[in-house]
Amino acid sequence: MLTKKFFKTKQEAEVTFEFNISNVKKVQLVAEFNDWQPIDMKFNKKDKVYRTKIRLPKNKDFHFRYLVNENKWENDHHADAYIKNSFGSDNSVVSTSQL
Repeated sequence: MLTKKFFKTKQEAEVTFEFNISNVKKVQLVAEFNDWQPIDMKFNKKDKVYRTKIRLPKNKDFHFRYLVNENKWENDHHADAYIKNSFGSDNSVVSTSQL
């Protein structure tokens, strides 16, 4: 799930990435905005979701995926779009454009 917060005085948006999955040890956000380097997501016991917040430039689209237990790729089922990647699967896309 993606939640976005836009700032009036900054040319960036704060995007909260949330991934709901049970019985796993680790979830990482892997995205083009940081050269596909995994970012560990924190597990929120109350909500039972993995979550991380990232500030991104406004008016851009970014490809991303979730890496579960360092060996299974997952997409965000609430992504703004999906685009085929060179590995024969889809990437999730987050857009930082305001409607």
